[in-house]
Amino acid sequence: MARPVTLFTGQWADLPFETMCEKASQWGYDGLELACWGDHFEVGRALQESDYCKRKVETLAKYGLKVWAISNHLVGQAVCDAIIDDRHRRILPAHVWGDGDPEGVRQRAAEEMKDTARAARLLAEAAGHEIVVNGFTGSPIWHLVYDFPPTDPAEIDAGYKEFADRWHPIMDVFKEQGIRFGLEVHPGEIAFDFYTAERTLEAIGRRPEFGFNFDPSHLVWQGVDPVQFIRAFADRIYHVHVKDAAVTLDGKSGILASHLRFGDYRRGWDFRSPGHGDVDFEAIVRALNQIGYQGPLSVEWEDSGMDREHGAAEACRFLRETDFKPSEQIFDAAFAQE
Repeated sequence: MARPVTLFTGQWADLPFETMCEKASQWGYDGLELACWGDHFEVGRALQESDYCKRKVETLAKYGLKVWAISNHLVGQAVCDAIIDDRHRRILPAHVWGDGDPEGVRQRAAEEMKDTARAARLLAEAAGHEIVVNGFTGSPIWHLVYDFPPTDPAEIDAGYKEFADRWHPIMDVFKEQGIRFGLEVHPGEIAFDFYTAERTLEAIGRRPEFGFNFDPSHLVWQGVDPVQFIRAFADRIYHVHVKDAAVTLDGKSGILASHLRFGDYRRGWDFRSPGHGDVDFEAIVRALNQIGYQGPLSVEWEDSGMDREHGAAEACRFLRETDFKPSEQIFDAAFAQE
């Protein structure tokens, strides 16, 4: 069975849901990974309106599409972050931001993530199969990523403990609802590379509700091998994002990107449409085959140098050509004589 090819709608939330369905169908996708912002999937309405999820599934089906995942990155980010400026207000729903009191924001974000698990269960019932919730966790210690002024190791320990304290109650609801959470390992999160991913699993007690939304684009520019990540965390790859990144160091640029915006040619790295960067997608497909991953391959389209509709259509074709099933027999089996 071929893995479904889906499109994450997070970068398309300016378009109405049905418009997004129509476009994705025309481009050849099997389904959508629905963002929990815009009108693509509204957690509150899913809990309040008895037919909300059924209507979402029916609209998708009208265009030959399905859904296997929803994503609440923006709210999840606020659960552990230090809320110290206006950046979170710009991405959070008004009812989560409230009056902006930092601890209140974190608590309301945590409750919204619990509700996201409840809404995902309702969507799973309407869809007739599992729905994974993808997202971010935020991090109370991301600002300590460079060790100056010198950081006491106890501060890092305390950060992982705070993460666990804040996310265990959320994961309790995920367990109760039978829903899995996939953290997108990403700079700015409690897990942003190989070793922090290991430490995050340890901090959360390796509970089965908590795994990863694998995205190679966030690893490759850090110098982390995405294939090694897949093999090491084979039992925790709950969902897969397909996005590319290119390292463009030229003697002036730096890997920390110099406070330059995405799309600026002076950056030391940038995101690319799949197949246009440094990610070896054939190696990733082989690794996913080796671990038996059969879930969606979800295009998260981000390329500041390319028209997004051209890129989304091309990315779907690229994945159709790049993905392949594992062999069902050893290649030299036909040599044997009976």
